[in-house]
Amino acid sequence: MGLLVEGQWRDTWYDTKATGGAFRRSEAAFRDWVTADGAPGPEGQAGFAAEPERYHLYVSLACPWAHRTLIMRALKGLEGMVPLSVVHWYMGENGWTFAPGPGVVPDPIHHARFLHQIYTAAMPDYTGRVTVPVLWDTRRATIVSNESAEILRMFNSAFDSLGARAGDFYPPALRAEIDAVNARVYDTVNNGVYKAGFATTQEAYEAAVVPLFETLDWLEARLATSGYLVGAQLTEADIRLFTTLVRFDAVYHGHFKCNLRPIADYPRLATYLRAFFQMPGIAATVDFQHIKGHYYQSHKTINPTGIVPVGPVQDLHVPQVRFDTLL
Repeated sequence: MGLLVEGQWRDTWYDTKATGGAFRRSEAAFRDWVTADGAPGPEGQAGFAAEPERYHLYVSLACPWAHRTLIMRALKGLEGMVPLSVVHWYMGENGWTFAPGPGVVPDPIHHARFLHQIYTAAMPDYTGRVTVPVLWDTRRATIVSNESAEILRMFNSAFDSLGARAGDFYPPALRAEIDAVNARVYDTVNNGVYKAGFATTQEAYEAAVVPLFETLDWLEARLATSGYLVGAQLTEADIRLFTTLVRFDAVYHGHFKCNLRPIADYPRLATYLRAFFQMPGIAATVDFQHIKGHYYQSHKTINPTGIVPVGPVQDLHVPQVRFDTLL
């Protein structure tokens, strides 16, 4: 883990001493927007017109934030319109790299060795963390966005007139409720596992892990009345939760000390997880070699030996489950 300072790479871990032992996630730096016709984004962001094969997506198969964009790309059938590069799972002194390995897809644009070279190609004096996903515009030779939540929404609608698969995962009638669920899930679950795992004091750890399980309990109860988190259809709220749930028992439960209960002990959440995983195209976006290899090998402050555990046994393929049969 590291960052760029005025375009120069530095191998620097998070400074939790300055925050009393608490992990603080930095804001995404690139926040422009791909729209159907190049009009400004929803909050006035600079607009980039949707065109087939104009944009290139850089992801890690280990990263839950990048995983969101992979799922939306699959659900909308954008694989032919938005090509992909995949970094190596191991994040060492040079951050994300394109070192050869199973599942790695090299960078065909810059032929970069390191992801940070793509950031400096867009902004030579960039200062900040080098994260995935990254959506690159080959026409303007710059990064459009490195904010996963916004790339998710771009993929949801910007390419519809170009032949993207039908489906609206952020429908207007459900947006207020989706936003409310997203806000709680982001703070206490998606980011909550990191706040627990990267905490360096007992107080900071407990301040994160207790709300995490309160929200998991709330989600378990919420699924008693619907197979989905919001309304009677799959929405981005489900996508955003799934990428944490699918990593939970394999990584967060042990590695991040989120061990009050595994997801396997939540009957509805466990069934919901399998139902999502078994949707067409979703299993192909999940790579446990990358997931477990990244967390257990890269986080030397947490797991200095780099040993990757063999377990847990977690067969998400059986029994076969569909969302429309959950109730």
